[in-house]
Amino acid sequence: MNASAKFFDATAPVAFAGKDAGQAPAFRWYDKDRLVHGRRLEDHLRFAVCYWHSFCWPGGDPFGGETFLRPWHGGGDAMAQARAKADVAFELFRLLDVPYFTFHDVDAAPEGASLAESVANLNAIADLFEAKMAASKVRLLWGTANLFTHRRYMAGAATNPDPEIFTYAAGQVRAALEVTHRLGGQNYVLWGGREGYETLLNTDLKRELDQLGRFISLVVEHKHRIGFKGPILIEPKPKEPTKHQYDFDVATCYGFLARYDLLKDVKLNIEQNHAILAGHSFHHEVALAEALGVFGSLDVNRGDDLLGWDTDQFAMNVPELALVFHEILNRGGFTTGGLNFDAKIRRQSIDPDDLIHAHVGSMDACARAFLAAADMLDAGALTAPLTERYQGWSGPEGRAILGGQRSLADLADRALRPGFDPQPRSGRQEYLESLVNRYV
Repeated sequence: MNASAKFFDATAPVAFAGKDAGQAPAFRWYDKDRLVHGRRLEDHLRFAVCYWHSFCWPGGDPFGGETFLRPWHGGGDAMAQARAKADVAFELFRLLDVPYFTFHDVDAAPEGASLAESVANLNAIADLFEAKMAASKVRLLWGTANLFTHRRYMAGAATNPDPEIFTYAAGQVRAALEVTHRLGGQNYVLWGGREGYETLLNTDLKRELDQLGRFISLVVEHKHRIGFKGPILIEPKPKEPTKHQYDFDVATCYGFLARYDLLKDVKLNIEQNHAILAGHSFHHEVALAEALGVFGSLDVNRGDDLLGWDTDQFAMNVPELALVFHEILNRGGFTTGGLNFDAKIRRQSIDPDDLIHAHVGSMDACARAFLAAADMLDAGALTAPLTERYQGWSGPEGRAILGGQRSLADLADRALRPGFDPQPRSGRQEYLESLVNRYV
């Protein structure tokens, strides 16, 4: 791709224009400087464009090949193509005026004939990123290493039956973590797409879980060794590409982290599409992560309810997002995390500006949902009924039970007293559902 070639039709960054904006790309809800709960909307939502789906995915699917025909896809010098891709990426970051981006190592730079060559390529592109970041507002939300595409990882990386592949993966992660640290990344992500199994007939579950626990421990140890301050994030997903993945859902990840003493340094990066594949709602997974103290960040996309795989569509469901943001905002909001658009435009959306429209539409949906969540929180629409429902546990008897001041026999004796006949109270589900609809 010619460095002077123009990829997008748009030239000026997308700006806030209000609900009555015309058809040109404009934010109707996302006013980045609007103050909500004492913080700018941009600082609450912390939007990040992902490098892989936006610039690396060619538009193929299992039944058909490339549709996008990007000028940096295939052919020519691989490093020259990587630099051209970076030029387009940072132009999109500028047009969207986003504060963050995210990337995999092999998205940014081509793999070489050896790990040493791959690391050299990554560091060369990191030099380019560093220069571009110095001249722009965009910063790095997180980096990660791709340990699932190459054929060497067909039986996993950390959980591979061959320790040599485990070792190769360690080298790849060290390089990606160090580049993330150099670029000021606020988190580092581990996604175990092939850390699982196709069949139990050739799988030693305990051995593989122990290997995975050790691998993540090594990453944590190196994080501290180099002075990286952000958390390591694991991204739960139940299946696809493997039949079963060891990071199945939030509850599974929590149990794993507790078993291998990783709760202090590792949090979770939660995705709506993965929650659906696990048989949960997005709201459930975020609420559980918050309740267990392992919430970190969000891959903000959505799945198709009629399809049983990870479709990675841009998030547009305002009611669903509002409940998720209510959960997050009620517990203080993001710290190092944010909203990463781990989403693909559809393979029929072949115009370059479709990338702009997709991000703008999803950013607006998120902003609209966040404002609704803030309004619900300010009004106590959901928190007040919740407090009322559990008010007995705030009383003296409830506190005594939870504080260890009552034995099972104490409780049983009280329940046997004459006249002790507690009655159920309504859960008011329909009322609460209608209440939410007033805001969204």
